[in-house]
Amino acid sequence: MATSLLSRSLLRRATSTRAPKPIGLEPSARVPRPPSRTASSTSSGDPGQESPAPAMDSPIKVVSHIGGGGSGSGGGAIDAGKSARKPLSLWPGMYHSPVTNALWEARSSIFERMMDAGAGAGGDQQQRAPTELLTKTPAQSRTSIVYKFATDDILREQYRDPWNEVRIGKLLEDLDALAGTIAVKHCSDEDSTTRPLLVVTASVDKMVLKKPIRVDTDLKIAGAVTYVGRSSIDIQIEVTQVDQDGDSQSDPTALTANFTFVARDSITGKSAPVNRLSPETEREKQLFGEREARDKMRKRKREELKEGLQNGIHKLHAEAERLNMLLAEGRVFSDFPALADRDSILLKDTRLENALVCQPQQRNLHGRIFGGFLMHRAFELAFSTAYAFVGQRPSFLEVDHVDFLKPVDVGDFLRFKSCVLYTQLDNPEQPLVNVEVVAHVTRPELRKSEVSNTFHFTFTVSSDASKNGLKIRNVVPSTEEEARRILERMDAEALCN
Repeated sequence: MATSLLSRSLLRRATSTRAPKPIGLEPSARVPRPPSRTASSTSSGDPGQESPAPAMDSPIKVVSHIGGGGSGSGGGAIDAGKSARKPLSLWPGMYHSPVTNALWEARSSIFERMMDAGAGAGGDQQQRAPTELLTKTPAQSRTSIVYKFATDDILREQYRDPWNEVRIGKLLEDLDALAGTIAVKHCSDEDSTTRPLLVVTASVDKMVLKKPIRVDTDLKIAGAVTYVGRSSIDIQIEVTQVDQDGDSQSDPTALTANFTFVARDSITGKSAPVNRLSPETEREKQLFGEREARDKMRKRKREELKEGLQNGIHKLHAEAERLNMLLAEGRVFSDFPALADRDSILLKDTRLENALVCQPQQRNLHGRIFGGFLMHRAFELAFSTAYAFVGQRPSFLEVDHVDFLKPVDVGDFLRFKSCVLYTQLDNPEQPLVNVEVVAHVTRPELRKSEVSNTFHFTFTVSSDASKNGLKIRNVVPSTEEEARRILERMDAEALCN
């Protein structure tokens, strides 16, 4: 009843002030908050154009204090409480990182402009699917964000982990948000009669951390579209940080991430064509060629996989031998536990698990749980799994290719299950711990559980730990299903390398 009364009150208030605009909270309903320091983000368009840039091309302010920022529009900081101009369908979730919040504000402004223009032209029903594709350059979608960790105490505190480094899980969340904003910019046009496309994360390529990311030095993430297919968009993002000693000769790149997004019609949900891409610089042409070759290779591998499934009976014998070799030590643990190798451990004894109900505050602009949140939660569990297994703080090295198989909706019961899948101990100075995290969407009412995503993270330990006598145990499977997962993962890793 209280909710119904509040809804009617908001409706009367909104219609009395601005009837044509979507319903939202009035600015007067907000409690004023003190201003805060901000990190900055810039978006570069076509340098040859002199026409006024749209809102997406103005600097994006990242509010480092929740509820902070000035009022008004234009170059001021984005106010997290300013929702009067936004319909409920365009509200992103709350309590994400300040960078993600700022990027979603920038992204939703595109949809707002198109919705407002469509409403002025006679309503959303007159908006049609895009028919004429534009040709855009990578520069028109290029966006960068600078984390002013050196001077912004509040922002630094939001990203700091216990070891004075950046929380990787939170950074993964921001990378996904930045890639999505870049994809939306590439798909947008200035035609108010066309409805905007929805873009969703399809996959993330392997990300390798080249050096630790400190939280007391400014950090920059920047990206642009590198390649487009019919309905897919490839985006590359670089994370850079200059070393503290100011060595200009060292490579500032700490991490490179490649995202693939797919475009969907906002009404039908079917795949939709995206704007073409015209690379201009030599570097842009090189990236375009590399991604085009990768796309062709991926299609060829899919065809080879189909042929292999049809003609792969002769491989079953060799696979059975590999399975038996993996399972041999596991059987010793089961049948002769007193005689088992004390430097080994069963895979099932490395497991951790957590669960949550997905809340509205964790949704994206499309009302679903966004991929960055899933990567964030998966990384936190993987780190804890490696920590418990090694016995001291692990060092993150890489996250492997991720496919987002099934969407996760608000209200879903999500379970994350992790384990140390296997270890690689050939190099004693850098032993590798491979952690698998599987996200299950569970529906207790239907007694049903489906895999949404599978993540693979690789960790190591410091070289000093190995010199001081730290021993990492070998992980062995106890079931055929576990052995198959290990073999599949090893084969995928060998294929990538």
